[in-house]
Amino acid sequence: MLTIHGLKKTYRKNAVEVRVLQGVDLDVRQGEFLAVVGASGSGKSTLLHLMGTLDQPDEGAVALNGYRIDQLPARSRERLRNQTFGFIFQFYHLLPELTALENVLVPAMIGHSAATWLWRKREQSRRASELLDRFGLGHRLRHLPRELSGGEMQRTAIARALMNRPAILLADEPTGNLDADTGNDIVRILRELNRQDGLTIVMVTHNMDIAAGCDRIVKLTNGRIERSAVAV
Repeated sequence: MLTIHGLKKTYRKNAVEVRVLQGVDLDVRQGEFLAVVGASGSGKSTLLHLMGTLDQPDEGAVALNGYRIDQLPARSRERLRNQTFGFIFQFYHLLPELTALENVLVPAMIGHSAATWLWRKREQSRRASELLDRFGLGHRLRHLPRELSGGEMQRTAIARALMNRPAILLADEPTGNLDADTGNDIVRILRELNRQDGLTIVMVTHNMDIAAGCDRIVKLTNGRIERSAVAV
């Protein structure tokens, strides 16, 4: 589904170059739950960001269903991030002034013109409510992020990521800011989405216990995939 070939990425700050990715090749199969593991600074998050067109590689290519996407015009990449990819981050990135329901609605609002949004607002609000209810947050629709626990904020973020029915979910350390029990609950939700909904998921994590529940594990070391560390 996703094909990554020869990805290289270097960041430059104050005349210092940091080579983060040094030629990564990876295929992501449709319907799989893939874990990307590695030490801090190994390039895990950078790889995820390049997969989802949040950033562009210095060299190499990212293709979705056979079509290269890393060199698409900015607006086309924005559309992909809104409609094809769903994103979950370690620190939730919920808008603090919006309720849980309003946060989940944000991708739908962005994806429609003002006129179309007014026409579809009730339908989209119903979907957002159903997603929150699915994740045990039906009683939290009108709560602000500061009124939610860490696990509730992450479940809200998952609902937001699913709002526009993405084909691929990209999760960057989704349990990294949570205690073990809450983190396990988040992984259980992701596994359910993978198995029941057929959602393709790529998850970055440093926790091998979390990664063990995935279909496949790849390990990044110094910006390269360790071939001997690929597990099925």
